[in-house]
Amino acid sequence: MQTMECIRERRSVRDYKPDPIPEEIVKEIIEAATHAPSSGNVQDWEFIIIRNLETKTKIAAAAWEQDFIARAPVVLVVCSDLDRISAAYGTRGETLYSIQNTSAAIQNLLLAAWEKEVGSCWVGAFNESTLRDILVLPTNIRPLAIITLGYPAEVSKKPKRRDIKEVLHMERWG
Repeated sequence: MQTMECIRERRSVRDYKPDPIPEEIVKEIIEAATHAPSSGNVQDWEFIIIRNLETKTKIAAAAWEQDFIARAPVVLVVCSDLDRISAAYGTRGETLYSIQNTSAAIQNLLLAAWEKEVGSCWVGAFNESTLRDILVLPTNIRPLAIITLGYPAEVSKKPKRRDIKEVLHMERWG
């Protein structure tokens, strides 16, 4: 699959087949994430793989009862090591670059998954404190996203996108 085709065709998937995803595919998907750019090449991202149903159910509850999370064969929690990023960039690293870096890694991850016919959904709505407790995270590790992975049971139709003319500005606003 070509890059632009993958970008155009990728969808958020919330309905998964129960089929397991082989460990080597999960690792290849995460490897793609680690090739994303990061501020000063600090690479502050960390990835937690969850396959245990009880843990996935707790994570779904922490994500405001988004039950599809528990039904995904694999759940990834993407975190930032705040000590690592703040050592390089201080408060701006903690409050902004950590989010930018993990977001770039997540986009790579989503596209790599789709290229391997694995569906995914990026979940940002969750109780961070509860998620930290479930995963027993040290204080310097901040969870920034939950990603579900699984073979799609159904793929939604392509969502409407704003035309480039609506979002493009040349040289200045307006």
